Amino acid sequence: MRIIDTHTHIFDEAFDSDRAEVVARAVDAGVVGMMCPAIDSQTHDRLLDLCDSYPKLCFPMMGLHPTSVNDNPEWQTELSLVEKMLAQTGGRRFYAVGEIGLDFYWSRDWMQQQTEAFERQIETALKCGIPIAVHTRDAWPETISVLRKYAGRGLRGVMHAFSGTVEDYLAVRECGDFVFGIGGVVTYKKSALPQVLERMSLEDIVLETDSPYLPPVPYRGQRNESSYITRVCARVAEIKGVSEETVAETTTRTAVRLFGI
Repeated sequence: MRIIDTHTHIFDEAFDSDRAEVVARAVDAGVVGMMCPAIDSQTHDRLLDLCDSYPKLCFPMMGLHPTSVNDNPEWQTELSLVEKMLAQTGGRRFYAVGEIGLDFYWSRDWMQQQTEAFERQIETALKCGIPIAVHTRDAWPETISVLRKYAGRGLRGVMHAFSGTVEDYLAVRECGDFVFGIGGVVTYKKSALPQVLERMSLEDIVLETDSPYLPPVPYRGQRNESSYITRVCARVAEIKGVSEETVAETTTRTAVRLFGI
């Protein structure tokens, strides 16, 4: 099987002791691409060093994570840095603006600032002609409200770690060319995602790990890594009633189309 992990933080310090081995296990498992989202300037060097070390495997995004806006007096400076890096011509290629979005899990005190950062980065993505990778947590109505502002403008992207309802899925699809990242949560016993996934088209799905976070069963409580994406693939195949090879082939084709790999 050939699978693209559309969201992994393999540059995270959680992998500092064995990153090469983690990459090797992923490749052995069939992973042929890892989409690596930015968080903020504190980790830009780690992200870019990783992608320089594995240029045919690791593909960088650039963006400002919504929680990096919270209680950060320098968030606008951070945002300007993102815009400057994405505007550079003849330099490094970024495959998406991400991860960006809205996250009100920790606090709703920064809603206005997060929304401004989200909208500015969407405008940057449209200007650059690249997709967005959207993080949303405890903010589905607000996220959809923002995306609706850009309907009909050619907006495209992936809803990272999709955990919404069927109604959320349908609403986002009306806003542009969006696909939905499915990760380890789909394997959890109490997850409602399998029931939603039954109503979704396989062509609208991509696979992800979000490693080192959200590991699939049987690795819950442990560090996640890209090789575990085969567990996600197997569960999606079970839910959709198709072969694992079909899921891998279809989701990989969708990821290649979206990110232009």
